[in-house]
Amino acid sequence: METFQQKRNMKIKFTKMHGSGNDFLVFDGIHQQIDFTPEQWKKIANRRFGVGADQMLVVERSTLPEVDFRYRIFNADGGEVEHCGNGARAFLKFVHEKKLIKRTRIKVEIMKGVIELNLEADGNVTVEMNAPVLDVMQVPFDTTDLVRIAEEQDTLWPLKINNSQILISAISMGNPHAIQIVPDVEVAAVLIDGPLIERHSRFPEGANVGFMQIVDKHHIKLRVFERGAGETLACGTGACAAVVSGILRGKLNSPVTVGMHGGELTIRWAGIGQPVYLAGPAVTVFEGEINL
Repeated sequence: METFQQKRNMKIKFTKMHGSGNDFLVFDGIHQQIDFTPEQWKKIANRRFGVGADQMLVVERSTLPEVDFRYRIFNADGGEVEHCGNGARAFLKFVHEKKLIKRTRIKVEIMKGVIELNLEADGNVTVEMNAPVLDVMQVPFDTTDLVRIAEEQDTLWPLKINNSQILISAISMGNPHAIQIVPDVEVAAVLIDGPLIERHSRFPEGANVGFMQIVDKHHIKLRVFERGAGETLACGTGACAAVVSGILRGKLNSPVTVGMHGGELTIRWAGIGQPVYLAGPAVTVFEGEINL
């Protein structure tokens, strides 16, 4: 029988992966016990005192019938979150490489539903992200005393930031997003306005903050300040939310190539009530062990 000290000194295996520069530590929670505190997750994610990652992903047995796995996501601040599209691609690549499943199309349980993942012949992964949530009450986003502004099929909301007013779309892809259009993402105030919008009182659960530059009807540039992680090189759910907003506003047509600092993703969406499809690569970087 293991002693308390042996349990404390147990080494935990992980795989370092990335999806378009959005980097992850992936843990097999089926063959080893993964039960870390928020402070331990935060320590692991630290790029100077830990291993370093935007998010940590855990593979577990599903709690639902006819679903292959449970997929859990922990941000660099130690908090568990609802969804991560880039992480989902890494998740599927991981379970295949570890021979946890042979099928190329699987279903995984996330905090708020079930998503489908498909490993394509070229090695890219397509994620069926479910339909976007456009009801602001379910995002959630507090519209009390705000005057809505209609633009095509979208609703824009005024938000006060740094004594100025911006217009955002509030959309959920299983997690909350605030999307605004900017003339040039490279000079946008991502690191200044991003944290303020992320923690804005109008978003009771916080928000992922997208800064979108329209290049043409099928191409955008995007930077995202992620809730609990800061700006990342790519954000899958952020790319989906931005494209949904752009299509609703009549500025984009599916499919859309989303260029981010970490690479490109392809987003397809047929319209309201339909699922969003996210496609892109997932790369294994190295294997390791950590002793907390």
